[in-house]
Amino acid sequence: MMKSVLIAALFVCTAGTGAAFAGNKCDVPASEWQPREALQAKLESQGWKVRNIKSESGCYEAYAIDAKGKRVETMFDPKSLAPVGGDTDGDEG
Repeated sequence: MMKSVLIAALFVCTAGTGAAFAGNKCDVPASEWQPREALQAKLESQGWKVRNIKSESGCYEAYAIDAKGKRVETMFDPKSLAPVGGDTDGDEG
């Protein structure tokens, strides 16, 4: 019985941590964000064709065709404009 309670408690703690981690990937005050145009210029200089940039989970999310011709959906830190995650061949939701 005690083992079951311990496993359940561990699961709840782990699930809570996962939910918190899945929240904002970027924790940057709005006053420190670079403009979207800066991200678009950076990506275009790398050969990307930007379709849309929006704010999502505290980050910029860019929908584009990369230099290799693949559709990408990538999250960027709004202060450093560094990528923080994304996927390829994603749908523009």
